[in-house]
Amino acid sequence: MKTQISQHSWGIKSVSFWSVLLLASAIIFIGIRFIIHPQTGALGYGIAFENNSDVAYGQIKGIRDIFSGIVLLPLLWMRMRKAVAWVFTASIVVPAFDFLIILFYNGSSDAAHLLIHGITALVMATTSFLLFYGLLHQSKNN
Repeated sequence: MKTQISQHSWGIKSVSFWSVLLLASAIIFIGIRFIIHPQTGALGYGIAFENNSDVAYGQIKGIRDIFSGIVLLPLLWMRMRKAVAWVFTASIVVPAFDFLIILFYNGSSDAAHLLIHGITALVMATTSFLLFYGLLHQSKNN
């Protein structure tokens, strides 16, 4: 009898595994940077703080970024490809909305930050495709 939470051969030999691990690690790093150096994190994001009371919002964003990365790590560790695929795909809304926020506040002239958020969303979408493609291929072989 198969269970919903069965483990498969997916893991360190898979490009999608490493892509998720790299992106999860990067967002954890970004979150830590927002907590330790909120002004630097805000500049990297694309919207600088206007006053010192904005620092708290940077730190709030930081802890949410850290959580966004950490939530994937146990799923990767347990090689739960289906769970990783769904959680990771749902999280594409973050860089997509980051792109829209930068576009709204900074306009289209802030190409550098638009590219950072836009390319992140595209890399995540490609990784999600690979995750689900692997699941589809795996289910055909079982």
